[in-house]
Amino acid sequence: MMKRELGIARCGLACCLCSKNATCSGCVSDECPDKDRCENRKCSIEKGIEHCYACGEDCKKGFLSKVKPYAFTLFIKRYGEDRLLDCLEENEKKGIIYHREGMNGDYDGFDDAEKLIEFMMNGRC
Repeated sequence: MMKRELGIARCGLACCLCSKNATCSGCVSDECPDKDRCENRKCSIEKGIEHCYACGEDCKKGFLSKVKPYAFTLFIKRYGEDRLLDCLEENEKKGIIYHREGMNGDYDGFDDAEKLIEFMMNGRC
């Protein structure tokens, strides 16, 4: 279930839809279990920004080496975080699942960021 107030993680993943959002405070908190290992968290803190999408670089470090967080970050750079949250919320109403099995769901399995962005905007392949 979407918790819009949790928003988007530094790397672009959707904390608002994460299956662990009942117990995880996210990477923006000092309680993050991966805070010492996460390359995206370290980098954004060093640059003084809250999210990778606020960076001007086309980066593929850390989680951004994966299609889903990279595509979510590109989406926000183009259309804004509110638009992404709107699309994710609407897609959830259509039955699109962020985490279906473990940490994988309907937004995973894409090998092209542009195709995933299209899916996010339209809720279909």
